Amino acid sequence: MKTLYTTNATATGGRNGQVKSENGILDLEVRHPKALGGANDDFANPEMLFAAGYSACFDSALNLVIKKENIQTGQTTVTAKVHIGQNDNGGFGLAAELHATIPGVTMEVAQSLIEKAHEVCPYSNATRGNMPVTLTVSNN
Repeated sequence: MKTLYTTNATATGGRNGQVKSENGILDLEVRHPKALGGANDDFANPEMLFAAGYSACFDSALNLVIKKENIQTGQTTVTAKVHIGQNDNGGFGLAAELHATIPGVTMEVAQSLIEKAHEVCPYSNATRGNMPVTLTVSNN
C-alpha cells in the first residue's frame, strides 16, 4: 500500500477516559454506554466513533463511484449502525449495518452503486472477513 495520509489519536483511560487526536481537533471524553454498564448515554464511545468514521468514509466512496460512473444523483447519505457483542470464545466482536440513500436513481442502479462503494471503501476493505456488514439502500 502506498500511504497517502497518516494521523493518530491517543486514548487515556480506555472506555472510561479521553481520546485526543494529534492536532487536538478531536478531544472527547469517552464512557461506557448504558447498555454496557455505563451510567448513561451522554458521552461518546468507541462504537459511536467507529460508526461516524465508517459512515463518512463509505459516503465518500459512494460519491467517488457515482462520479467515476458519471451518474447524476441527489445528495447521498449513509447511516452506519455498529453493534458490539460477545463472541463464543468470551471475547467481543463488532457487526455493522450500512444504509445508503441515493436519490434520483432506480433501485437497481442504487444497489449497484452501494455494492461498488463497498469494494472501494477503506473501512469496508479493513473489515471484510472480520465482521459482518449488511448493506441496504433506498432511492428517496
